[in-house]
Amino acid sequence: MAVTKDWLPASREGILAMADDWISVCTTRQTDWNIPAQALTELTAFRGSAGTALETAKNETTRTPVATAKCKEAFDALTAFMRDFKRRYFLSPPLVDSDYISLGLKPHDPIPTPSGDPTAQVTVETYLIGRHELGVKMIYVTGSATDPANKGYRIWYRVVAPGETPPANPGDLHESFYTKRKKDVIEFEFGDSGKTAFFAVQIENEGKKGPWGPLVNALIP
Repeated sequence: MAVTKDWLPASREGILAMADDWISVCTTRQTDWNIPAQALTELTAFRGSAGTALETAKNETTRTPVATAKCKEAFDALTAFMRDFKRRYFLSPPLVDSDYISLGLKPHDPIPTPSGDPTAQVTVETYLIGRHELGVKMIYVTGSATDPANKGYRIWYRVVAPGETPPANPGDLHESFYTKRKKDVIEFEFGDSGKTAFFAVQIENEGKKGPWGPLVNALIP
């Protein structure tokens, strides 16, 4: 299953660190930003549950398929709450650039960047993150990352078990997720360990798609 992060950190440890920063900053700015005490209490509780679940899932003696599933559920709940928390309390009050930076967020840029049709080709370089997780790094085959037309990346993928027919071309890939990051993480199901993941990338810009990148593959740890 793909994890789409956008402004969230790519790793679970990074998400916990961001939540810690939010709790610390919001505790001191709670009145200024009109943050209800209950919302801050809930954020702290979600962060605590996710941290405990991650420790259990990473521990050699307590790591089980159930622990892994519970860890994913805890982080899904935490990130969903953080998205809602950001929408409710960080977009409405008059935050200045230093406030956004203290929260680990990028300051708002009110000037739109002009862009055209994406024409670059991108592939991915994979690297190990942990059990059932692969990191993907965008590598430009043609074009440049500085081109304003290259707004984001649609990463298509497919998991193939030993003995199954692999995809012949990018059009045979059925699952995808969108990211604006040049590095991101894909978290696969527990049972996908030992299978092969095939990838191909298309640059996307407001619904406009660039050409396919080459088909690549990697073994799921």
